[in-house]
Amino acid sequence: MPPLWKSPLYLAFAALLASCTVSGTRYSSGRDVWGHRPGPKGFSTVIIDAGHGGKDAGATSRSTGQREKDLTLDMAMRLRAELGGDFQTLLMRDDDTFVDLDERVIRANRYGDAILVSLHFNSGPSHVRGPETYYWRVDSHGLASRLQRMMSATSPAESANRGLVRRRLRLTRNPAIPCVLLECGYLSHPVESQLIADSAYRQQLAAAIAAAIRAQSAMGDAGTGSLPPPIYAPPSRPTDTRE
Repeated sequence: MPPLWKSPLYLAFAALLASCTVSGTRYSSGRDVWGHRPGPKGFSTVIIDAGHGGKDAGATSRSTGQREKDLTLDMAMRLRAELGGDFQTLLMRDDDTFVDLDERVIRANRYGDAILVSLHFNSGPSHVRGPETYYWRVDSHGLASRLQRMMSATSPAESANRGLVRRRLRLTRNPAIPCVLLECGYLSHPVESQLIADSAYRQQLAAAIAAAIRAQSAMGDAGTGSLPPPIYAPPSRPTDTRE
């Protein structure tokens, strides 16, 4: 017997949900709960999520002592400024506050004509460096590709990192809007962490992310390659993996 989320009854219910209104905003034409459709174009709202916060400091650089939660908030403010008046920009948090991942999804789902960009900095083996972009939904592939391309062009070097990754996380699978999670570099790399500590470099990264968002809004998926195949998977849960 197939799992519940693959059953005809569940899929029919999912299709029904896709035609419903979410928090007062009707889903756009062709949208389904899986996100199996082309990427966004002409969207009006960008939800900027500064990763971690409050009791959750995230990664800490051994070289500079900087904490991920502080850097992501700084990047969120810079990205909002870079986008200027081109979009309505909403911050998931604007201070050192802890917001649960499921609550972030709930907040994102209040908006229909929007994308979600979650900002992070990575940690891993000391030889790994460079930005990475995570996505899951088909409708997020074009945006993710543009973001990875622009961040990579800004980064002076990459080494052994994963680049563009399709990974099922609560902030890449569960929102009802196109959503991506950006790892803007490795705090565990001794050279890259020094670079990340430079506010001028963070400003360059924010400008690159903003340029990718503008390009996606103007052109949709054009120039980002073929869409990935659909994957039918249940929402991500806290027990699935460490996030």
